[in-house]
Amino acid sequence: MPFPHPSTFHPITLPDGTVHTGTVFLNAAVEHPRLFVGDYTYMSAHHPLTQGDEIVKQLAPYLYDFAPEKLVIGKFCQIAHGVQFITSSANHRYDGLSSFPFLVFGGGWEGRPSLPEPGADTIVGHDVWFGSGAIIMPGANIGDGAIIGAGAVVSGVVEPYTIVAGNPAKLVKRRVSEADVPRMQAVAWWDWPIEHILAHEVEICGANLSSLEAAAP
Repeated sequence: MPFPHPSTFHPITLPDGTVHTGTVFLNAAVEHPRLFVGDYTYMSAHHPLTQGDEIVKQLAPYLYDFAPEKLVIGKFCQIAHGVQFITSSANHRYDGLSSFPFLVFGGGWEGRPSLPEPGADTIVGHDVWFGSGAIIMPGANIGDGAIIGAGAVVSGVVEPYTIVAGNPAKLVKRRVSEADVPRMQAVAWWDWPIEHILAHEVEICGANLSSLEAAAP
């Protein structure tokens, strides 16, 4: 069976020939002015995913069409059931004496004293795995090849090729040495043609960086 095109809404076909509706390629499934997703990044759930607007509500419930921030996710990321991105528009102002969002009641948002300043974008690199139920806080910046443990609550910067877990998320281990991180990012296998990627699945999924570098087109 050929590898699915990145424009495929439901990219998994089960052994009995039926389509698995609980997994979607995100950039085929959703269209949102503040969400940018690379090819082959998928999201899975324990229920059918069929409507693009509902998928966005599950994944990033505060990423409104009019939000000033963006959510940017790279290629080949893997997003398990229950993962949520709490983007910056979820924030209340908390630099004063009260955090109550008076502005959302009764309209007239512009210029209201309870309006917080626009928050940072949330950025995810390539080939990042998000475990079930992870929560990504506003403005997080997650590097290439990171693994986010199930139930982790992530804020700030997650270095490339690290594993983090817990609440708040903390470093568990490095997947490669710090010296090898720039080598991995220079290889950038996620930018290879898909045919070349599939031909070198052994090197990509193996542990020999030199072999992966030698496989680069």
